[in-house]
Amino acid sequence: MAKESLAACEAGFYTNGRGERVEIRALVEEAKDGTGLYELGVDRLRDPKPRGKTAIAVTSGTTIEALVRLAPKGGHLGCLNFASAKRPGGGFLGGAQAQEESLARASGLYACLQTQPEYYTRNKDFRSPLYLDIVLYSPNVPFFRDDNGGWLDAPVLASVITAAAPNASALKEQHKFDAEDVAVVLRNRSELVLALAAHHEIDRLVLGAWGAGVFGNDPALVAKIFRDLLAGKYAGTFTEVVFAVLGTRETSANHKAFADVFG
Repeated sequence: MAKESLAACEAGFYTNGRGERVEIRALVEEAKDGTGLYELGVDRLRDPKPRGKTAIAVTSGTTIEALVRLAPKGGHLGCLNFASAKRPGGGFLGGAQAQEESLARASGLYACLQTQPEYYTRNKDFRSPLYLDIVLYSPNVPFFRDDNGGWLDAPVLASVITAAAPNASALKEQHKFDAEDVAVVLRNRSELVLALAAHHEIDRLVLGAWGAGVFGNDPALVAKIFRDLLAGKYAGTFTEVVFAVLGTRETSANHKAFADVFG
């Protein structure tokens, strides 16, 4: 699936399930050209502007499912990419199944990430699983496949914020885990994600249990950080925020944590 998606981006088109040729070359190139790196405390971002009450929901499903569902509502659509700090697209070329890999397989995101080697070099050179407070923004990335590999009738455009959570699991393995340090990094980086989304006037934003998978962060902590930011500085900034979390309250600790916090 990954190679097919890369081939479609290189060819500039794909054939959808109805046998129609769908052009994506210009969309991919525009997303690549607009991709840039932002750093906490360095890049000046516009202050968030309340636009009304934000509808917040926790849904059972994937980021891609949420994007496809939200797209018909209109407005500027965006999502958070739960990024690898060291490799564009994580392990998607090798068939890995985590969130970033699913996004890369279904869209032009990988081509965008490859334009920003500085992001990966700086995180590698930092030599800490906390990683740096730097993120990438890719505007209107075309998503053209569903989670099962089916080709969408027409691409869904969603701006992608690529951010690596601190790797709590790696810190514990290195005996360098400090709960307070991790919490501070999570909060600062979560705020940078929301600040960037607000700066680019995203209306509908898909988030999730960021960093609560193999990176081993406490899902309740991640949920509470986002709740506090969305109820505080970013109250009313977005029309809709969806936390797409796999499983259900009964089958997933991550889903239960988010449902409890936002329920």
